Amino acid sequence: MCRFLPIAFCLFASLPADADARQSQVIPGPVRADVVEVIDGDSIKVSAHIWPGQHVLVNIRIRGIDAPELKSRCSTEKGAALAARQMTSNLVSGGSIVLTNISGGKYYGRMLADVANLEGSDLASKLLDARLVRPYSGKKRRSWCKPE
Repeated sequence: MCRFLPIAFCLFASLPADADARQSQVIPGPVRADVVEVIDGDSIKVSAHIWPGQHVLVNIRIRGIDAPELKSRCSTEKGAALAARQMTSNLVSGGSIVLTNISGGKYYGRMLADVANLEGSDLASKLLDARLVRPYSGKKRRSWCKPE
């Protein structure tokens, strides 16, 4: 069936429709990608190089972290979100990254991956070390506005 269809359609059409099945499928990588946009502290839009001459434009959520939200009503969270996004931008300033352990996210359309810059720095670790994000394992997010 896929012999005559665009490759991106074939890749995504072959993925399971069930959200749990998508999350359990992992592509180990590495997949090189060019950063198109830093969305926030834990999400980036990339053009992933899946094969020679083939690119997929996709949003990536950085695995293992939760960044404050830019659209927060709380000024504390909004300020923290701006700082996290700026550091993520600085970490990927070279424009290219490496994705590994790529899987479907909780909300499909966005992939979940370990992300490193070309120098090999793991983005999640750097953001955690700077205390701009929190560890995250997919459960309910904690508030950035309420003191703990």
